[in-house]
Amino acid sequence: MSPMQLNWDIFCRVIDNYGDIGICWRLARQLVREHHKRVRLWVDDLHSLRPLCPEVDLGLATQCCHGVEIVHWTEPVAVDRVGDVIIEAFACELPALWIAAMAAATQKPCWINLEYLTAESWADGCHAMASPHPTLPLIKHFFFPGFSSATGGLLREHNLLAMRDAEAGRCVASDALEVSLFCYESAPVAELLDILMDSPMPVRLHVAPGQPAAAVANKLGSTGPWQGGNLKLLPFEFLPQDEYDRLLWRCDVNFVRGEDSFVRAQWAARPFVWQPYQQAAGAHLEKLDAFLARYVAGMSANCATVAVDLFQAWNSRGDLRQAWHDFLAVRPEIASYNRRWAENLAGNPDLADALVKFCSSKV
Repeated sequence: MSPMQLNWDIFCRVIDNYGDIGICWRLARQLVREHHKRVRLWVDDLHSLRPLCPEVDLGLATQCCHGVEIVHWTEPVAVDRVGDVIIEAFACELPALWIAAMAAATQKPCWINLEYLTAESWADGCHAMASPHPTLPLIKHFFFPGFSSATGGLLREHNLLAMRDAEAGRCVASDALEVSLFCYESAPVAELLDILMDSPMPVRLHVAPGQPAAAVANKLGSTGPWQGGNLKLLPFEFLPQDEYDRLLWRCDVNFVRGEDSFVRAQWAARPFVWQPYQQAAGAHLEKLDAFLARYVAGMSANCATVAVDLFQAWNSRGDLRQAWHDFLAVRPEIASYNRRWAENLAGNPDLADALVKFCSSKV
């Protein structure tokens, strides 16, 4: 393997609409821009990538955007070369022909299974665990993003927090409470709208397309924009990732979901509310509880109770109206805490940096 590990292949199957490809696209761009790697991103659904990268041409099998070579992953896969590093994102299962080519290579690639983010404590012990292939001379390593120094950390571009602070300095203060809404269809959106319409202060709700906009339209009819009481609802089109980050930076409260927007809301250092991807047997609620245990550990007792109550209510485990009322009362304190939270997270590894260093150590 080249000590430079110049060629990286990232494989992504789209499961959660935009979450899986969103993380892989951020990682690919960062590896190119900050680590000068040659990256091929293999994705089975270009339609899900295009809203995040409008330059993508759905009709092309191979193209280059932002320095990343994007390949439409279809079967069968023709193997022209095997990269120095192979990232199998979220256990997407590499093609058998590709694994055979990896095994046949003189210099075996560094094979990474990039796992989903979880705050559960077991991830710390499983991070970087080796898994030898049962029949081939290959070793796969499990790489866990996470919230501690024992994991691979979170994706964070080198200049992200400085850009966030510069943007905040340019923002004109709004008379309204600015709120962004990105959620799954199971979120209690109709109840939230009723609560916000009764707000004593003006609220501007920025509604993401897809499931959030559909939930609002189902409640209010038409395609917006809408006005009700002190609430003004502003639907927006899909935004490239950097523009979505700026929306999070500008808003006073961000409702986010899944993994990518969840992480970016934390870097935004603004109050946020998270809805994890729903899983069988309530496994997503275990992920929610594990995150909350870490997240509120440094809060005052009152703020911790308020934050937990709102997260739980948004995930249909409590009284949303009361939880929102209590949350607004301590919002300035939570905003201050979230800035410290982001600074503390930034002391952990950046996921792209951690991957580069880990793979270099396997030469």
